[in-house]
Amino acid sequence: MSRKPTGAAVLQPEVTQAITEAVLDELAETGFGRLSMEAVAKRAGVGKSALYRRWPSKHDMVTAVVSEFSVARAEVEDTGSLRGDLLLTLKALHEWITHPRFSRILPDLIAEGARNSTQADIMRDSIGVPRRERGEAMFHRAIARGELPEDTDLEMALDVLAAPMYWRLVVRQAPPGPDYLESLVELFLRALNAKV
Repeated sequence: MSRKPTGAAVLQPEVTQAITEAVLDELAETGFGRLSMEAVAKRAGVGKSALYRRWPSKHDMVTAVVSEFSVARAEVEDTGSLRGDLLLTLKALHEWITHPRFSRILPDLIAEGARNSTQADIMRDSIGVPRRERGEAMFHRAIARGELPEDTDLEMALDVLAAPMYWRLVVRQAPPGPDYLESLVELFLRALNAKV
């Protein structure tokens, strides 16, 4: 008969999920600057020790929760065509930045990054880099299929991919309209000199 190891706490997934939801709720309501471990623990119905068993600090907790939420939403299946991949990617991007909670969290995190370069670097490395890697993989597939020129500037393509939607929905807070995503796809295909 085997015994459970002693000394290390077993992290219960349902507690981690409750904490994750509490972090997102607190970020949406109070912002990063006013978020506290105490408030998250209270909202999740756990002691602060449950948080510290998972993350050593508020920064680590927020980074882990927000990156898990954000990077998972950048996972898009390979449709077999650049047009299809772009449409799915833009739909995923739209759902991410218009999510009821995250639409209030993202601008606050960007503002916090402008005040705190260390926090900006952490968010870039934990969210921006992995999301861009997924976009880059999509463009590499398109190059391999002959849909994009081999000398496509991937950094510029990735910037162009996210910028119009961010500008319209987050900065201008303008409604996208019924054919917005399809129109963006066509714009990108022309801008990238795609052969589709």
